[in-house]
Amino acid sequence: MTQNSGISKAEGRNLAVASATLGPWRAASAVGALGGVVSLGVGTIADGFGSGVVVGALSVALTLFYVVGGAGAVLGRRGGATSGSGSDRRIRRWAAAHPWRVAAVPAALMAFSDVVVRQVLGSESFFASVGDGIWRGIVVGGVVGLVGRFGGGRR
Repeated sequence: MTQNSGISKAEGRNLAVASATLGPWRAASAVGALGGVVSLGVGTIADGFGSGVVVGALSVALTLFYVVGGAGAVLGRRGGATSGSGSDRRIRRWAAAHPWRVAAVPAALMAFSDVVVRQVLGSESFFASVGDGIWRGIVVGGVVGLVGRFGGGRR
């Protein structure tokens, strides 16, 4: 608890959001798009083209997007010309020390995004969409948190 003695809960939330914004979101977009296209192709071959296949593919794309972007945010870039300003380095150090707080940001965004996609494009009930969104958010948060916890352990 001594690490957080000078940081309020609101400041911790702001740092978590700031840390998440430093992720490799362009690369995450490419990985998410590729995964979504592959999922759409496999789903179309297996079940034919329909709204369920499209919603499933978008869900896969969102999951990959948030996992890659969140994992990159919690691990951070080290060295080189892309290492950023002094404040970016401080935010990255904070993120490395608090991977689960940073993981909560893409997890919450995943849950919200998935519910919106399922409600707009799918035919699920609201509560089924919320359930699907929550478990996918938990998966994203778990993966990002574990990557942050164990991936940067040898710095």
